[in-house]
Amino acid sequence: MTTKMPVLFVGHGSPMVALEDSNITRAWKKIAENIPQPMAILAISAHWYGDDNRIQSDQKPKQIYDMYGFPMELYEIKYEPKGDLPLTKRVQELLGSSLTIDDDWGIDHGTWSVLVHMYPKVDIPVVQLSINMKASGKQLFEIGERLMPLRDEGVLLFGTGNIVHNLRKAKWGMEDGTPEADEFDQWVKERILERDVDAIMNYKAHPLAPYAAPTPDHFIPLLYILGATRAGDEITVFNEVRQLGSISMTGYLWGPSA
Repeated sequence: MTTKMPVLFVGHGSPMVALEDSNITRAWKKIAENIPQPMAILAISAHWYGDDNRIQSDQKPKQIYDMYGFPMELYEIKYEPKGDLPLTKRVQELLGSSLTIDDDWGIDHGTWSVLVHMYPKVDIPVVQLSINMKASGKQLFEIGERLMPLRDEGVLLFGTGNIVHNLRKAKWGMEDGTPEADEFDQWVKERILERDVDAIMNYKAHPLAPYAAPTPDHFIPLLYILGATRAGDEITVFNEVRQLGSISMTGYLWGPSA
């Protein structure tokens, strides 16, 4: 019998988190220990974005070090899970002709910097789905809705980004968040707990959205994941902290095992 899976949004933060042992990384490990073991992971990372909907089919997707200027130790981390062609084909069935195969990308740091803590044995296949920056909030949510059946097929839907992500406003010596970051992150949390999906789909209307999400790439993985949630899901909030002033690490888990 196939295990029913929750859905997960993770605030991934700096790539250096891959090397850390902290309250944040330990929370990721605890989640992996407490949810069912997935048969495969469909990852939706802020770092693979473009003009349309793309998915990987490679049986051995390459690990991408899509960051620059970090210590060599970070580039020595190896996280190279297998792909899952049946999952790729299943997503094609669910999303239809709007989805194209693209194996020029790989497993980027938005994905592997978290999974290296959650599943360090690298024994779960991973397929990445791109984010479509031309789609509206409603369209992104609807893609998530169409992916919902995967939850009943043992697949973990895994979105990774940051609800507040503004590197231009980062305060590198600051350990917590600015008032603006705190307010927007709290607003999103309240809307999630109230299941006010319309407000989140239209997050750009919030007066602090230009500060919190000056570009949509790190926010919109949340919209895909929200689309795959169900009314009966329990909601768990974790890593509810801000860093460097303008980065939110807050994550959410939806599901019966939350």
